[in-house]
Amino acid sequence: MDDGLRADASRRAQIDTNLRHLDGLIHRGHHLYEALATDPSSSSALAANRVWQQDCGAAVNQLSGGSKAHWLARSYSEAFLMRSTAGSVIAAAAPAEIVSRLVDVLEQAVTSLSRMRDGQGVSASWEAPPSPRRFEFVHNPELRPVLEQAFSDSRRALEKGEFGHALLTSCGILEAMVTDALEHKGLSALAAADPPAGKIVEWSFEARLAVAERAGLIHSGCSRLPPLARRYRDLTDADNVTVSESDARRATQVLHVVMRDLNPGR
Repeated sequence: MDDGLRADASRRAQIDTNLRHLDGLIHRGHHLYEALATDPSSSSALAANRVWQQDCGAAVNQLSGGSKAHWLARSYSEAFLMRSTAGSVIAAAAPAEIVSRLVDVLEQAVTSLSRMRDGQGVSASWEAPPSPRRFEFVHNPELRPVLEQAFSDSRRALEKGEFGHALLTSCGILEAMVTDALEHKGLSALAAADPPAGKIVEWSFEARLAVAERAGLIHSGCSRLPPLARRYRDLTDADNVTVSESDARRATQVLHVVMRDLNPGR
């Protein structure tokens, strides 16, 4: 093996090692998110969260070469902050929300490292943040960029205190994802899940969630949806709807849980 091939093999081996480590951190993050979303004051979950964040910080520091200017280090730091409409920092985000954001950062690192491993170039894959790919599991490719934009809009609305917009957008994403999964499964395959009559697009929001759960496409996370979220279709004007921060955050938490249900490898 010549020096060039040896160096390439060594580089790929290092990338694979980093990817395995990131995958382990992401897996731990998923479990922490569910624990903190269920009980934000759990002492054991908060203790595990502190250790996990330290491990995440060490991984980010290594991958960014210790540079705070690197996009990965910046994304990691920004994950801890909430911002006002003007962009100024106003408070720390809730523990479960921070975990979710940090998992997003780790997944961006996985995407960049995977592209480097596959030979797509360092400058394109590592020196700039990759495009989000949270919805690759959605079967309709035209829907993916729409959901990515809606996901970003929902997060911004939540941080700005626009809880009506955040709840409606989260529920819209949730319904679109579940509908996509049901349509991919097909009506004939859903027969055992006791579906209502008519086409899937004609079913109510509640019916789609119930059939998806009975069909095993999602788990029981939707049981935590607040009543207001279940009738979100009737809330046509978010600016004139009174939505509590608690309800908006619960809708967002359920969205994250269902995203993982539909994409177990996430």
